[in-house]
Amino acid sequence: MRDKTQANSAGPGDGMVRTGAIVFFVGAVATLVTVAPLFLGTDPFPSIAYAVCMLMGVGFLIAMAGVLRGIAFQRRQARSGTT
Repeated sequence: MRDKTQANSAGPGDGMVRTGAIVFFVGAVATLVTVAPLFLGTDPFPSIAYAVCMLMGVGFLIAMAGVLRGIAFQRRQARSGTT
């Protein structure tokens, strides 16, 4: 079975998954930064900081689209019988 798998080959959705992970990470850091003033008792950040937190959801959607794109590619490849 090892001869049928491709090691270190980038599929069609891999770039989207990586991009989604980076965008999700930026949103997660923004979420931590915006929640910190609640625990520290300082003034809250402006509303644009809360908008940046939405990048978590956007990153998740980008990564999920990449996963689905990779699945669709593999299914088409399996149906055609090529590797």
